Amino acid sequence: AEPKGKVYETVENSRPEAAAAGVSEGKQLTPEELEKKKKKEEKAREKELKKLKAAQKAEAAKQAQASSNVSKTAKKKSSKKDGGEENPEDFIDPETPLGEKKKLSREMAKTFNPSAVEKSWYAWWEKSNFFVADPNSPKPPFVIVLPPPNVTGALHIGHALTAAIEDTIIRWRRMSGYNTLWVPGMDHAGIATQVVVEKKIMRERNLTRHDVGRENFVAEVWNWKNEYGGTILKQLRRLGASLDWSRECFTMDEKRSKAVTEAFVRLSNEGLIYRAPRMVHWDCVLRTAISDIEVEYTDIKERTLLNVPGYEEPVEFGLLTSFAYPLEGGLGEIVVATTRIETMLGDTAIAIHPEDKRYSHLHGKFAIHPFNGRKLPIVCDEILVDMNFGTGAVKITPAHDPNDFEVGQRHQLEFINIFTDDGNINSNAGPDFEGMPRFKARVAVTEALKQKGLYRGAKNNEMRLGICSRSNDVVEPLIKPQWFVNCKTMAQQALDAVVDEDNQKLEIIPKQYTAEWRRWLENIRDWCISRQLWWGHRIPAWYVTLRDDKQKEFGVCDDHWIVARNEEEARDFASRKFSGNEIVELSQDPDVLDTWFSSGLFPLSVLGWPDDTADFKTFYPTSVLETGHDILFFWVARMVMLGIKLGGDVPFSKVYLHPMIRDAHGRKMSKSLGNVIDPLEVINGITLDGLHKRLSEGNLDAKEIERAKEGQSKDFPEGIPECGADALRFALVSYTAQSDKINLDIQRVVGYRQWCNKLWNAVRFAMSKLGEDYTPPANIVPHEMPFSCQWILSALNKAIARTVSSLGYYDFSDAATAVYSWWQFQLCDVFIEVIKPYFTGDNPEFVSARRSAQDTLWLCLDNGLRLLHPFMPFVTEELWQRLPAGGDSIKKVSIVISDYPSTVESWNKDYVEAEMEKVLSVVKGLRSKRALLPPKERFARREAFVLCRTNDSLEIIKSREFEICTLATLSSLKVSSDSDAAPTQWLTEVLDESVTVFLEDKSTISNPEAEVERLKKKKEETRKQYQSLTKIMSASGYKEKVPANIHEENTVKLAALKQELESFEENIERLIRQMEAL
Repeated sequence: AEPKGKVYETVENSRPEAAAAGVSEGKQLTPEELEKKKKKEEKAREKELKKLKAAQKAEAAKQAQASSNVSKTAKKKSSKKDGGEENPEDFIDPETPLGEKKKLSREMAKTFNPSAVEKSWYAWWEKSNFFVADPNSPKPPFVIVLPPPNVTGALHIGHALTAAIEDTIIRWRRMSGYNTLWVPGMDHAGIATQVVVEKKIMRERNLTRHDVGRENFVAEVWNWKNEYGGTILKQLRRLGASLDWSRECFTMDEKRSKAVTEAFVRLSNEGLIYRAPRMVHWDCVLRTAISDIEVEYTDIKERTLLNVPGYEEPVEFGLLTSFAYPLEGGLGEIVVATTRIETMLGDTAIAIHPEDKRYSHLHGKFAIHPFNGRKLPIVCDEILVDMNFGTGAVKITPAHDPNDFEVGQRHQLEFINIFTDDGNINSNAGPDFEGMPRFKARVAVTEALKQKGLYRGAKNNEMRLGICSRSNDVVEPLIKPQWFVNCKTMAQQALDAVVDEDNQKLEIIPKQYTAEWRRWLENIRDWCISRQLWWGHRIPAWYVTLRDDKQKEFGVCDDHWIVARNEEEARDFASRKFSGNEIVELSQDPDVLDTWFSSGLFPLSVLGWPDDTADFKTFYPTSVLETGHDILFFWVARMVMLGIKLGGDVPFSKVYLHPMIRDAHGRKMSKSLGNVIDPLEVINGITLDGLHKRLSEGNLDAKEIERAKEGQSKDFPEGIPECGADALRFALVSYTAQSDKINLDIQRVVGYRQWCNKLWNAVRFAMSKLGEDYTPPANIVPHEMPFSCQWILSALNKAIARTVSSLGYYDFSDAATAVYSWWQFQLCDVFIEVIKPYFTGDNPEFVSARRSAQDTLWLCLDNGLRLLHPFMPFVTEELWQRLPAGGDSIKKVSIVISDYPSTVESWNKDYVEAEMEKVLSVVKGLRSKRALLPPKERFARREAFVLCRTNDSLEIIKSREFEICTLATLSSLKVSSDSDAAPTQWLTEVLDESVTVFLEDKSTISNPEAEVERLKKKKEETRKQYQSLTKIMSASGYKEKVPANIHEENTVKLAALKQELESFEENIERLIRQMEAL
């Protein structure tokens, strides 16, 4: 039967969240329950530790006083013998020249200091070429392409999460014998970069890009990129990201630009890229089409005034305005409604439902536009019109609304664009409104309708307003001639790669996002890839103007476009296509390509495509793509489509989508809330004043700054303590169990920084016990070693197996849990404590055990540090370098290139682990009783008694007296199966059906009445479990419905509960007899 409690969580059920608790009650708790439990037990533990330390200090002071003079003399002699007093400089690392192997201090510092530990290692790793992949290596390749951050970007917490996860994968694979390649690169980020440089020019010279001119402006952007761009890649080094910097690339460098041009030409030649007038999201400030991902939607509930770039006064939104169109022939009027009254200047029809009897007399009739006399046909459209909504009549503006665009196509309506590229009204709207900014025209049109008696009122209307994330401009739907990719066939291939169970080529992790993949690709629209910008890949298409053309305007003839790799090739193609015609002019399209087009080619282009390079042959397709789930379609799907089409295969076999990071309260990170977390500030630490100063350096207004400061003061009252890169990485990787959102609490990072100190102290202890002359063994024989040594090696084997398995399944949180649990709960909390007596005094009985403990300590630290290295690269390198080299091989120069631990069959000892579980159960029970003692008495060694109801328990506990006494701080332990031998007036704890523990209680304040009540309460809880299980097993058809193994488990459990009830009854009766005897 399963014991009711264990002293420490086993590797199988522990998690980093439970670090402070260190116990398991035999059931799997939710993350929320674990968090509550952790906080509660941390408080209790802190309180307890203070009391214990006070008691320990008092008792130690008494013992120290008697021999203080002798001790001081001995210390002086010892220190003189060893070369004098302790030298502080021995604990400080010497200065290391950049790129050289770090010089370590003679003595390990007494506490862990992240900035000291994380210094110098990376430059040496990089200079040593540990991260460089070899296309000619016989090792199997494992490749990740870093999602290219924007060249404008600075490191944010999302980048840190990406780097932490990907570096964990890459370091693990590198240590596991793979030819690993992790490619760094930057995205030119068309709109984002152009906006930054435009603002810079305006700020410094008060000029627009049009004032500067295209050629000079592009040169300005390149200058800015070379001077300021790429900061983020340097910052990634601080996180320890082991990228192959020899292959660093940029989406607009020569090789990547060649790939972009080649892709465009090939897709165009296959008829998959075409040019046509289509509805796009238009930004009137930037004067370009923008992608769906750059449009952020704001929900408006009612009439709302918003600030819009370029307008001094706020603009009104959230109103539905009704007005009447006069009908031709004196038939009256027809009323329509719109939230964008200015677009009525481009109306070309009115739609009604064919079955709406109110308007049956208007089929085939016309309305008259009040401002220009244009005849508007009344069209019947059952797809668009809901006859039960509003008046049942809908104004149609095909050039400025996506739904109206489709109506216009269905009914061959006229498409009239009424806006200029910068958002003013053009000549198509008539002289009364020409030249007006669009939102001023909104007011003017309303007034004009009122003057004509056609205005019918306005009311609040709930709506979604599209805002450009780059410029904050209100997005305008416009029809523009643009270049498009026909995605239908490619999308089907990308969909099949994931959902075709018989031939699955691509796995999405977590699986829940497969449904989103299907939704996007089954409903895909053609992809607009042209942008009216100056910074980006110029579209490789040239327009041919012929002498015989009647219309000489640029772009008016669709069949005059030539797609080519360069102008020379374009001229050659044009002369052949238009042979016999004189070419007057050959002009390249001024537009550039959507940034997602070049980044969609990234897995191909970074490896040298379209050239058949050694890198492409060896490393394509890559192994895994790791990124945020928010760009599953915008980037991931497009890479898969283009990879299959141009590269001949999916660009990667797995996609791992990490969660989005929120603050500790679950809020989206926002500068105005003051909750944005800069990874470098977590690594290096920052004061509250420092956080406030950062706000004032941004572009927030005064009110937003005050609000943000208030948020910072609440969340970080003492600022953010220095945590180091290792602690931040480990926290982020541990958080990935939260599959779609991470609520990042800095205190959790602080907790892992404190855990680094635990690792540090464990190695300091080990080094002090190994000694300077220690040589690790070439091999060990576990069954000849002490029980605790056998146990920790078996537990280490389990931790290795679970870590490797979890990493293989991309369950990073579980892998981190496995490593953490072994280090924290098994090595530090148990093994190091239980072997301390071997190193105390000169007991001849411990000579062999001491050597075994040394060997086991070395094995644990060597394997444990290598196991942890992918998660925490800096501290593991520093500590591993201090370990003596193994006796069986030459130590590798760095942990980075050492082998990842693998399980050792001879270390497996399941029965030893089972025995230790029983031991730790007894220790936990005794510790729980010790906690009830007065603070001054808790530290002293005490007697204990264990009552066993089974021979197995009796034999195990008797044989493990040494371990129990050591861990439970006992002076003696008696084990018996005779209940009458159990002591009276001692503190009692029923552990399970077979074991009850008793702890000596010398105090006079023992409360047997309270103990009886406590036992009765626990007995009642057990009785309810017994009755519930009995009811289940007595139900009709139970034996027929329940599998045999479950029935067997329930039978054993029922018997255990029955024995447990008897144990409670015995102990209650004994306590009652004690009370009666008093």
